[in-house]
Amino acid sequence: MGIGVGIFFIAVGAILAFAVDAQVSGIELETIGFILIGAGVLGIILELLLFAPRRRNTLVAGTAVPVAQQPAPYGVDENGRPIQ
Repeated sequence: MGIGVGIFFIAVGAILAFAVDAQVSGIELETIGFILIGAGVLGIILELLLFAPRRRNTLVAGTAVPVAQQPAPYGVDENGRPIQ
């Protein structure tokens, strides 16, 4: 579930919980609305906590390179000490 789907669930849930005044036999629309709000909030939190860190990459010359494999800058050896 992405952030957009989570926001959609929150919006539909809020409409059902607070704006709809219909009676359906055997179904409590207010409860369904609160469940959708909770599912939307939980989906957004999980999206931000679990999936956002995977999207961070370091780009060097247009290709993703892990930070540990980046070449050392000019004048510094691989241990970070200045070359004399």
